[in-house]
Amino acid sequence: MTAGAMESSAPSADRGVTIVTQTRVHAGDEDAFAQWQKGTSATIAGFPGFVQQTVMPPSPPAQLDWVILQRFTHTAAATAWLNSKERLERVAGAQAMLIGRDDVHIVPDGGSGVLPAPVSAVIATRIKPGTEAAYRAWEQRIAGAQAKAPGFQGYRFEPPLPGVQDHWLAIVRFDSEANLQAWLDSPERHKLLEDAAPFTEEFHTRIARTGFDQWFASPAGKPPAPWKQNMLVLLMLYPVVFLFGTFVQTPVLSQRLGWPFAAALFIGNVVSILLLNSLVPWVSGRFSWWLQPSGGRTRNGDIAGTALVVAFYAALVVLFSRFF
Repeated sequence: MTAGAMESSAPSADRGVTIVTQTRVHAGDEDAFAQWQKGTSATIAGFPGFVQQTVMPPSPPAQLDWVILQRFTHTAAATAWLNSKERLERVAGAQAMLIGRDDVHIVPDGGSGVLPAPVSAVIATRIKPGTEAAYRAWEQRIAGAQAKAPGFQGYRFEPPLPGVQDHWLAIVRFDSEANLQAWLDSPERHKLLEDAAPFTEEFHTRIARTGFDQWFASPAGKPPAPWKQNMLVLLMLYPVVFLFGTFVQTPVLSQRLGWPFAAALFIGNVVSILLLNSLVPWVSGRFSWWLQPSGGRTRNGDIAGTALVVAFYAALVVLFSRFF
């Protein structure tokens, strides 16, 4: 999807869906909640239609919530899980650990996925009856405005699912917490929210981050195989760590400034992560034929791509051994 485009999809009982749950836990209850989540994972694993679950712990300061993604084969299966005795009993057992209410949304699979960017805002809106046309027109206006904001990466807009959820769902994705927050706090957005007040009953926003998937384009909604992602991360990580250690960490931080090894290593890790946010998307774009092959050449493409990455590993080791 190109920046500035808006994704929208009509609900279908035959499509895969993802339940996106965001919940906040009292300080000190994190370990207990993690254990509770393990029990919930064991319960949902045997539920009809369940495909996969991803649990993302909080990542302060931007993401204060636990984010749980539960993928099902179709809407009916997801709805059955949400209303099941098993889930309701599990949720009742966790209430004492939670702050406020959960945000639970069902998002049809497709497009570019549910939360594929480094940071996303999940915005749920309940509108007044009979104002659907006005709300859709307003949504087009805010979509056009946020598409011009620095760091904007994409936007997904989902109407209510009859009998399942009565709110409209928007997921706006940015390349950094700072750029997302700048848009959320911008006077232009606040003016647009004021314009929506006549037909809005309630809305709230929660923020979520993701992991390695943020570095890899996934136009079909399915991320590349983890082992391929890891190989490309290593391909970029090795030269970054080696060169920073050779030219900055050892001669400057450790020897000239006298920093302890732990502090110098920490700075090296910070620099590596910052550089990887640019380097890995760049290299993944050039290996897209290998990350997500199309047609009937999957096996041959896997072998060729793997061999090429291994050859780059070897070349880097030889280069660094000879000249440094």
